[in-house]
Amino acid sequence: MIWRAFIIAGLVIPQIARAEEGAPAPATATAAAAAITVIVTITIAGLRNTHGNILACLTTRPATFPDCDKDPQSLRLTVPARNGPALVFRHVVPGIYAVSLFHDENANGRLDKTMGIPSEGYGFSRDAAILFGPPKFDAAKVAVGAADIVLPVKIRYIL
Repeated sequence: MIWRAFIIAGLVIPQIARAEEGAPAPATATAAAAAITVIVTITIAGLRNTHGNILACLTTRPATFPDCDKDPQSLRLTVPARNGPALVFRHVVPGIYAVSLFHDENANGRLDKTMGIPSEGYGFSRDAAILFGPPKFDAAKVAVGAADIVLPVKIRYIL
């Protein structure tokens, strides 16, 4: 038998592995790696009032960004705007994510538009700009690693 060490969340866990080729990884190492989660905190700047709610989404899927309703795996939060300018996503598995959020001032659960232009505030991770439509996933993507992270998002209002 060969002794191997698996580094998981900064801890070294010795495991015994078989020398045979193709031997599966020890179940304890796989379970421990899957158990690593972090906290992603979104700080919000530019909120113009405390009416309604803030709806936020954290997704890994470029095809569904920024409309998280199409992504059943996305993490979503709805909080009253009066609760302050920070949102906390807990139990986030490390990976590549993008954040989209909007200030639902009338609390109807959707981003209101006038002639196709958002009439409520919106924002994206990395302050991704909108040019004739929402930004692409690549413009807003952020790497979430093994440590907790704080992501600033600036709310923008057009109307």
